[in-house]
Amino acid sequence: MKGFINREDFKKYVKSGMRIMVGGFLSNGSPDYLIDAILETEVKDLTIICNDGGFEDKGVGKLIVAHRVKTLIASHIGTNPTAGTQMQDGSLNVILVPQGTLVEQIRADGAGLGGILTPTGLNTIVQDGKTVIRVKGKDYLLEEPLHADLALLGGAIADKFGNLRYRKTMRNFNPIMAMAADLVIASVSEVVEAIDPECIITQYPLVDFVVREER
Repeated sequence: MKGFINREDFKKYVKSGMRIMVGGFLSNGSPDYLIDAILETEVKDLTIICNDGGFEDKGVGKLIVAHRVKTLIASHIGTNPTAGTQMQDGSLNVILVPQGTLVEQIRADGAGLGGILTPTGLNTIVQDGKTVIRVKGKDYLLEEPLHADLALLGGAIADKFGNLRYRKTMRNFNPIMAMAADLVIASVSEVVEAIDPECIITQYPLVDFVVREER
């Protein structure tokens, strides 16, 4: 880890046009503190990779409502009516990916794989433009790895070294995204002296900066 930074320092690392992974499942484990900080800047035209479109007043949904997102790569957007409206009027490019495929594409990047093979989406519009590979008599879609310029993690507690553990189900997408971005920044609710090694989920070498939430 490079160190602890504050809210203002964090803003320096977010640029227009970035490809950003955002942890969380709806608002659970979402780094809302960092999302609010982005909204205090002029950053726009973002590509967001997330499980979903959040809510209009929570999670990445706030960025969508503020027209800061150009492309959303997610599993569903049904909880955010604004995302649906923007998709229909063409102001938001939505790429819907089956949830299991999405997390495996992220994992593939972190593991240095060239992609994954999955039967999910065969003979549907999901297959359009993709390579089909036959293995032992069965067809699979080749889904390529997903990588980001920046990953924003939430729902975590950090120790002084930058190791992270997550609050119960807030773990969700956060650990896997920490392995698939050039820069990883975690928003934490608490900093403790040390975390039991058996409870560490994201190790400090995977985390570049930690922001302690101040409410």
